[in-house]
Amino acid sequence: MLSYFLFTLLLIGIIIALPYIFPNVNLFISKFWVVFGFIAGITFIAYIVAYLGIKRNPEVGVMAMMASIAVKMLFSMAFVLIYVLKTPVSSLLFVLDFFSLYFLFSGFEIYALLCNLRHSIKK
Repeated sequence: MLSYFLFTLLLIGIIIALPYIFPNVNLFISKFWVVFGFIAGITFIAYIVAYLGIKRNPEVGVMAMMASIAVKMLFSMAFVLIYVLKTPVSSLLFVLDFFSLYFLFSGFEIYALLCNLRHSIKK
């Protein structure tokens, strides 16, 4: 969990620094932190569920990983639908912001879970 929070803080630092690096470019949608909070929260929940599944039984842990990723994807699609219907947004900017966060958090989640799975199988 510590590595998750460090990764999240690193992303926050990069996000805060980007407008200073590119001052004349609009990089983020108006409610970017809502999207960031949702993706960070749903990834944390999915990570905990998969981590607990791996710790209980490594053979079943793979199924817990796949289930958590599928549930995360479904909730993310529902979030996108609700967000786009409720908030007027630039479509290209929203797509870039949302999917860059989604893939960064998903990549970290899969990497961390595979490392935990490898350690569980070796025991």
